[in-house]
Amino acid sequence: MKILIVKLSSLGDVVHAMPAVRDMARAFPNAQIDWVVERGFVPLVRRCKGVRRVIASDLRGWRKALFNADTRQAWGRFKADLQTDAYDAVIDLQGLSKSGLVAWLAKLTDGGKRYGLANQTEGSGFEAPARWVADEAIALPTHIHAVARSRALCAKALGYTLPVELNYGLLAQVDKAPPAIKDAAFKAGLLGIVALVHGTSRADKQWPIGHWQQLIHQLNAAGYGVALPHGSAQEEAAALAIVQGMRHAQVWPRLPLDALTDALATCTGVIGVDSGLSHMAVALDLPHVQIYNFDTAWRTGPEAAQPAALGAPPTRQVSVYEQPTPSVDSVWQAWQTVLSVGQMPRPKSRFGPSGFAAL
Repeated sequence: MKILIVKLSSLGDVVHAMPAVRDMARAFPNAQIDWVVERGFVPLVRRCKGVRRVIASDLRGWRKALFNADTRQAWGRFKADLQTDAYDAVIDLQGLSKSGLVAWLAKLTDGGKRYGLANQTEGSGFEAPARWVADEAIALPTHIHAVARSRALCAKALGYTLPVELNYGLLAQVDKAPPAIKDAAFKAGLLGIVALVHGTSRADKQWPIGHWQQLIHQLNAAGYGVALPHGSAQEEAAALAIVQGMRHAQVWPRLPLDALTDALATCTGVIGVDSGLSHMAVALDLPHVQIYNFDTAWRTGPEAAQPAALGAPPTRQVSVYEQPTPSVDSVWQAWQTVLSVGQMPRPKSRFGPSGFAAL
């Protein structure tokens, strides 16, 4: 069986789609699974176990120069690459007009079908043309976690039962991380390095600089150093402001996503706001605390776990939600919890076969 996944962006959404690939590979061990994604995320998708071929799209850039000669040539190359193979199933996991266009352009085998969403789910984008393109539009519960959404759509499209266990299949190569990153704790005589994911695409998801600095003091006192990744000049400037005057705190150089995966995997754990890098930490099964200023952790938080404050069973990844923003004490307590279970065997996913969180 040849399967094409269409999930173009963004970083967090791409990570949330990875377990669906692992489910399909388990259900169909001999399947060829390809994935269309925006070019910037290609290095990460190549690290998803079970993906054979990654097809790079530049739709974001092309839309800015539709009538440019270079755009037309690049579009032609993309179509040729996309149509190299014919697929038994093309599954649009995004549900937008642009992903529907890509699914429509993909070639089908005789008897092949295009599958997509029949409805919008809470907190996720959806555009009707994506449903019109699908040979089979699949209805899902409107209140569903982002990971379960992709898993359920693929399972219903291809007719297999969802496994209870959750596996992202994101592969890291710790030995390939830059020496200055992987050896930082040893050289400084520290227990380990904790990555602080401070950057996010939305200002209202950020955590105050003073909170980050207080957290760094507490981590240093406990024997840990910290590292701050960044993905833009603005995030780098914020990171430098956070670590100013701090001990055992470094700002990583800007890294491509595959190298960043390796770097994160060297860390003792990750504390971060709701962002793609935080979701990568979950995919790597690192001890992780995810900070929320909004009550949306049920949709994008670690495995749909309820916030730690509600008394969820201890796991190595939790979310912390408070308004206007979580306190340092709340985040610290959550960190102590995930750190204490960080060396324990990973519990089975709380997603049941229905795709809902089993509470």
